[in-house]
Amino acid sequence: MHAYLFPGQGTQFPGMGKELYAKSDLARDYFEKANDILGFSITDVMFKGSAEDLKQTQFSQPAIFLHSYILTKTLGNAFKPDMVAGHSLGEITALAAVGSLDFESALKLISKRAALMQKVCDDENTGMAVVVGLYDVIVKDICNHVDGIVVPANYNALKQVVISGEKKALKEACDKLRPAALAIIDLPVSGAFHSPFMEPIVEGFSLAVNETGFKTPNCPIYQNIAGRPCGEIEKIKKNLIDQLTHPVMWRHTMLHMEEDGATEFTEIGPGNFLRGLVRQIHKNLKINGIS
Repeated sequence: MHAYLFPGQGTQFPGMGKELYAKSDLARDYFEKANDILGFSITDVMFKGSAEDLKQTQFSQPAIFLHSYILTKTLGNAFKPDMVAGHSLGEITALAAVGSLDFESALKLISKRAALMQKVCDDENTGMAVVVGLYDVIVKDICNHVDGIVVPANYNALKQVVISGEKKALKEACDKLRPAALAIIDLPVSGAFHSPFMEPIVEGFSLAVNETGFKTPNCPIYQNIAGRPCGEIEKIKKNLIDQLTHPVMWRHTMLHMEEDGATEFTEIGPGNFLRGLVRQIHKNLKINGIS
């Protein structure tokens, strides 16, 4: 069985999507439609913007969605998923890719999500960091014993956990973890996603989700909250909302996909971050990427 994966925020890069725009009339049409829907030129930001520009949530989220979604469309009938999953933002891309959301609805929902998150980022001095080489129980224990709020946000692999919180607490946690960790890397994001700091936007995002027309996906989607397959529209919507303040259970998602028969994984979108995680979790399965 073939599982397709869609990346989230942090995978953006200057010039993303430019080659795709240049070589495909279909891609160009989608990009131009996106400019009209958003009311500004996201293509200018993607093709000409700096890394700092693209770090801004209001730009990075629609940019990553467009790069990934349009790639699926250029595949045509070759895109035949048996199951899908998306990392954080990528969950909405996955839903659009398998027909649960149409292009315009998905882009508008992502734009609303990004705007809400950007406001929190502007109001709070927060960030995220990747901790490599330590078990999640150790990372979580350290987070529980710092002055301030910092929490595990992404359980990416057995020994890779992303932590999220206010900058001072984040630095203290990183300083305590650094002597035993293989690496600690600051993420190119502008806020503390999947943490209590997202609580102020839950109501606004809930309203946006409930105003969006969802359809039953044409294959199972494994959502971040529990890493289990879901096909019921109301449950999908609830999981999308809960994802804002809860950690991404990515390792669990990948393990459950394998348990349910996945033998091949393909990442679609910018970068190769998810491919790297899959290789850590599934050492003997086929892993591809389309970027």
